[in-house]
Amino acid sequence: MTGVSEKPGRYQRSSNGLIGAMIVTLLAIGAFVLLRSLTRDQVEVEREPVDYVAAAEAARGAGFDVVAPSELPAGWIATAIDLSQTDPPLWGMGLLTDDDLFVGLRQEDESVKDLVESTIDEDAVEGEPLTLDSAVGSTWQTWTDEGGDTGYSIEYDDQTVLVYGSAPAADLQELITLLER
Repeated sequence: MTGVSEKPGRYQRSSNGLIGAMIVTLLAIGAFVLLRSLTRDQVEVEREPVDYVAAAEAARGAGFDVVAPSELPAGWIATAIDLSQTDPPLWGMGLLTDDDLFVGLRQEDESVKDLVESTIDEDAVEGEPLTLDSAVGSTWQTWTDEGGDTGYSIEYDDQTVLVYGSAPAADLQELITLLER
């Protein structure tokens, strides 16, 4: 027997080969993502309405005099309720208009300034008072910010009520006229 010594073959590695493999992998991932985005329908999430009337009645039954709309304008939905019976209690609602724009309602034992800063903007600008026919009160203070949000506040039974949002001022004012105690 002749002693033939064979060495196993070795794969030659290089940094250029590694970079090339990474580029090919990233191109394959990018092509997959692009293909999925072209063939996939956009997922549209429908907001489920919440029963704000039952929540308001429960709060009133517990002794908290909440302010809530008697009804919502056509096409609007209540999407969130915030009720905390802590001391002091707080009440809030999140709504979407028929154009899917946000409207919020907050009622808290906070100063107007603090509530405006926490919900509209720290730099919200106080405007001229607005007179509206509302069960909560007739003179509402106007607030705006640079981002286009608007708000209206009123003090009611040692509480501050604030209607605010990105919806047009006319929509916010319509909600104010629907508020009841």
